[in-house]
Amino acid sequence: MLGFYLLVALGPQGWGGQLTQSLGIGLLPFTFGGLLLGSIVYSLPFAVQPLQNAFEAIGRRPLEAAATLRAGPLDRFFHVALPLARGGIVQAAVLSFAHTVGEFGVVLMIGGNIPERTRVVSTQIYGHVEALQYTQAHWLSAAMVAFSFAVLLALALLNRRSLRVLG
Repeated sequence: MLGFYLLVALGPQGWGGQLTQSLGIGLLPFTFGGLLLGSIVYSLPFAVQPLQNAFEAIGRRPLEAAATLRAGPLDRFFHVALPLARGGIVQAAVLSFAHTVGEFGVVLMIGGNIPERTRVVSTQIYGHVEALQYTQAHWLSAAMVAFSFAVLLALALLNRRSLRVLG
């Protein structure tokens, strides 16, 4: 559903497609840029919670202290808030990336399955299944499960280490 609406919005008649064409970027559907944009939009909900938690955990005191030292709003954001929220930012990026890696619907709809341009692992697996090449599909699928597990394990270890350092 989201992939279809992105395809319509970024197509030649959509507002996004008209905007990118007027900026000289061209149309984004069936390009790597479109695939990247679709993946970001698709995975954005997975980034919101860790980011929100990270910025809420900072509290007001560090920002107020920076303000007393005459730091402006941008200075407080870039030199105080962002460094203190680094763990949440990393967690949001990793969760979003891990979520996007196995995505099929949005990827196929907005990126297509163009060899050497927009083919990704999930569409490659689909191609193997369509061609009844189950052995190759099994190998790629197992590799994706192992990769996802490794990413989530690394994130858990990183969070555990961060909590140990803070505690």
